[in-house]
Amino acid sequence: MEGYSGQVALVLQGGGALGAYQVGVYEALHDAGVEPDWIIGTSIGAINGAIIAGNPRERRMERLNHFWELVRSDEAAKLWGMWPAVANAVVHAGIVTRGIPGFFAPNADAAWGLHTPLGVEKAAFYRTAPLQETLAELVDFGCINSGRVRLTLGAVNVRTSQMRYFDSRELAIDERHVRASGALPPAFPAVRIDDEPYWDGGIYSNTPVEVVLDDKPRRDTLIFAANVWHSSGPEPETIWQVMGRHKDIQYASRATSHVVRQQQIHRMRHIIRELKAHIPDERCEDPEVMRMLDYGCATVVHLLPLHAPRLEGEDQTKDIDFTAAGIDTRRSAGYADAKRALEARAWENCADTMDGIVIHGLTA
Repeated sequence: MEGYSGQVALVLQGGGALGAYQVGVYEALHDAGVEPDWIIGTSIGAINGAIIAGNPRERRMERLNHFWELVRSDEAAKLWGMWPAVANAVVHAGIVTRGIPGFFAPNADAAWGLHTPLGVEKAAFYRTAPLQETLAELVDFGCINSGRVRLTLGAVNVRTSQMRYFDSRELAIDERHVRASGALPPAFPAVRIDDEPYWDGGIYSNTPVEVVLDDKPRRDTLIFAANVWHSSGPEPETIWQVMGRHKDIQYASRATSHVVRQQQIHRMRHIIRELKAHIPDERCEDPEVMRMLDYGCATVVHLLPLHAPRLEGEDQTKDIDFTAAGIDTRRSAGYADAKRALEARAWENCADTMDGIVIHGLTA
């Protein structure tokens, strides 16, 4: 990116239909000529990320548009005689009963009952074979594995509950890794990779910014983090609102506390770097001292958190709000937020030399 010598990372949360916001964020970057060097995604963020990384620049928006046209529903607009809330409820009911073309479809085996032993790769209400076909059409995995753009996808091991990030820098990514990252139980079945079953990484950690902050070797990095869940919100007053707030808290996934902890760690690394200037040269040549000084660094990470807006009337079903109005509104918001962040260029402002991670808030 012009004027910035470090790497650019795009971090994409999981959140179903809320992922439309991420499309707007990437579109603004794309229009500004800013292309990420590294994309980290979970669930719908893994799908969006795979489409971006799995295509040459000139085809990325076309392929993203294709996917979101495939999953959007115009039924609510057709039900013009109903109250908007009723129309949306009808659309949501259709998704629950029929699935979404090109994404998921009902699993007939689930009709045998909740206690029928189907095996972890079939024990779900839906099957994701349609997504497998869609990924084959829209993603060139050879492009991903060429190394032009690094792609990292988060999933959690069903047996051990350990988070795993499948990284194109370390292994060949294919459609299984994308589907595993989006295998949210009990809706979707686990995906087996290397003889281990994996579920959606969002049930363990839905904000994979920590991957960038823990990366080695450390590099100066500018992170655009497209967050679609709200870590803060008003007190709920009804059971329905409680369910919605619970979902936000669950999938916001302690993003703030993760970053605060990383800020402390990175500041300590900068302190260690500064200490070197106060140690005599002959002591710096001591192998044990050299080993300790290696923990120091001078890299700076600029974090730009972008937050999807709350839409009027949205509730705990917002992650299946694949209505045309919901998708278009969230996508437009993502575009506007990312465009303002790019115009502000906050990362160019002088930072405290002791800060390893600088967070830039976005003012409305």
